[in-house]
Amino acid sequence: MILLEGGNYMGAFILVLIIMLSPALIMYIIGFSVKKNKPKTAKILFILATVYLTISLGICGSIMI
Repeated sequence: MILLEGGNYMGAFILVLIIMLSPALIMYIIGFSVKKNKPKTAKILFILATVYLTISLGICGSIMI
């Protein structure tokens, strides 16, 4: 909780940034791991990850700032 002292909210900002980016990163990793066996599933995961990243950095990112 030292990172969340009054006046210094960098820890909270980093935590929110990790929450915004981690699902897209996990979907990309899963997509690359299944790309060889199931290319159609990997393509869907890549598209979903890109859409999720666009929305989380666009709309949600503007609300956060």
